[in-house]
Amino acid sequence: MKTFSATPADIDKKWIIIDAEGVVLGRLASIVAMRLRGKHKPSFTPNMDCGDNVIVINADKVQMTGKKRTDKVHYWHTGYPGGIKSRTAGQILEGEHPERIVMQAVKRMLPGNRLSRKQMTNLRVYAGAEHGHDAQKPEVLDVKSMNKKNTREG
Repeated sequence: MKTFSATPADIDKKWIIIDAEGVVLGRLASIVAMRLRGKHKPSFTPNMDCGDNVIVINADKVQMTGKKRTDKVHYWHTGYPGGIKSRTAGQILEGEHPERIVMQAVKRMLPGNRLSRKQMTNLRVYAGAEHGHDAQKPEVLDVKSMNKKNTREG
């Protein structure tokens, strides 16, 4: 019995839409990362991009457990001397680009290589409920009903 290794002709990419309203951020990110890599498919091949295209809507309504909204700090550097800056997760979610919280969480759950950077291009995150991918006929993936721990009222 030979080990199956997928080729580009074997890969079948689907479009999946996930509503992030009320879903815990870490649990959402792990499910999205698994879908992006294609680990949910029996034909998973580690060195091929066999994952699905994922659309996440309502990213501004994602939930966090504990005090992460106020205590979790995101740092970045401007490139200038003394240019370290920081914002809390709550400030980012209430700011101009709340979808960056979800993007960063998913990115950090993927391995740090060229393939994962290619797989991140298959992720689209929108702060509101509107998205422009109706033509692709995305299937709805209900993350809330997968496990009761996936949701949180807040």
